Amino acid sequence: MNAATDTAPDRANTDETEHSSLFAPRYRSLTIGAIALVALVAFEALAITTAMPTVARALDGLPLYALAFGGTLAASVIGMVAAGRWADARGPTAPLGHGIAWFAVGLIAAGLAPSMGWLIAGRVVQGFGGGLISVALYVVVGRVYPAQLRTKIFAAFAAAWVVPAVVGPAISGAIVEHAGWRWVFLSVPIAAALAAALVLPALRGLGPSSTAGSGLSNGEQSTRLLWALLTTASLLALHYGGQQRGWTAPLWLLPATAALALAASRLLPSGTLRAARGLPTVVTLRGIGSGAFFLTEAYIPLLLSQERALSPTWSGLVLTLGAVGWSYGAWFRGRTTDARKPQRFLQAGMAMVALGIGAVATLIAPHTPLALGIAGWILAGLGMGLFYPTLSVLMLELSPPERQGVNSSALHLGDAIYTATALAIGGSLFAALLSRSHTMAYVCGFAIAMSLALLGLLLAARVRPRV
Repeated sequence: MNAATDTAPDRANTDETEHSSLFAPRYRSLTIGAIALVALVAFEALAITTAMPTVARALDGLPLYALAFGGTLAASVIGMVAAGRWADARGPTAPLGHGIAWFAVGLIAAGLAPSMGWLIAGRVVQGFGGGLISVALYVVVGRVYPAQLRTKIFAAFAAAWVVPAVVGPAISGAIVEHAGWRWVFLSVPIAAALAAALVLPALRGLGPSSTAGSGLSNGEQSTRLLWALLTTASLLALHYGGQQRGWTAPLWLLPATAALALAASRLLPSGTLRAARGLPTVVTLRGIGSGAFFLTEAYIPLLLSQERALSPTWSGLVLTLGAVGWSYGAWFRGRTTDARKPQRFLQAGMAMVALGIGAVATLIAPHTPLALGIAGWILAGLGMGLFYPTLSVLMLELSPPERQGVNSSALHLGDAIYTATALAIGGSLFAALLSRSHTMAYVCGFAIAMSLALLGLLLAARVRPRV
């Protein structure tokens, strides 16, 4: 009796440790594998963003510059919807494995592309795989980790950008300068295979949720996939229409805009497009914040290389500092346990993003010190580090277990749809103004990003439903 009594506190301490550490024995291999996969995606995003100005010039595709980013996001919509359906019905292991495979295939196609059109096609395939990966990982978090570890794992995902952020852009710039831009794409699939070997074995036996049957019906899931296809087609048409001139432009833009609004209203939670309180605002806010940040990020290397004559390596280092700021913000957010006022983190994050974009925009003026823009981008990164984990935790908090896959999909869908739309609008106006004035082209893009950040600041108080 005494022995049994003596071991009881030990068991309690063991259970407490396992539920307070991401690297406890029961979570260790999964945590390492998932963080490695996020780090790989981070390296790809930052490396390709650094290389894209060189790629666009080499393939004579500067007018399609924004589509090289927006096409990837547009295609990710299909992957996200498919992953949410797949993960709820069968578990997250298969969509995650397929996502890694398609991600690698798209990178290989882009790396071997003979023209900008072929490169964009490869990026579209890559985006589909990335959509599968992003949602599957969120479902893994909801299915495996207890509530008290979710803020920490989402913060760890954001912080996983730190190593790629430090070495990715610099390595990408060096590869572009010394080996050629194609190797920026072709080197990543090797790392993707290693990441798959780390994460997939840790998910063996993780089947569907015990309440999966109470989620969407097969008919509803199939309909969502059709709406996702329409969303992707609409976003691509929006990008293409923005490159047209004269009377052909509205023939593309008006139907594409109407179709996108219709499809998005069917894919996202009811009330998302009007930012209704609760989960709809969480989804909207994620999309608005991402649109503001990534629209700005896409044009920073182009601005620095074309207007400031910086090399790809030095342009990439600016992105590095922004990503380091993001990682530090996520680390700080992960150490803060007060869950009563999430809107405070959201408001602070969006204010930082807005101020940071404003500082970056000053670099358009040729005599503005480069340090001002760099400091602004670090500040914007800090804001996103506060912003992203907070929304991820809120999404799971507002989702019953049988809806975690669908709502994780919705969160990423909002991210992709809003960001791709921002890139389409910003890219179209940039292309239209570029031949008249480089200054006005950049001013227009940054003004759109700043407006989105300020709108997000206003909406942050609406993430909690009325009691």
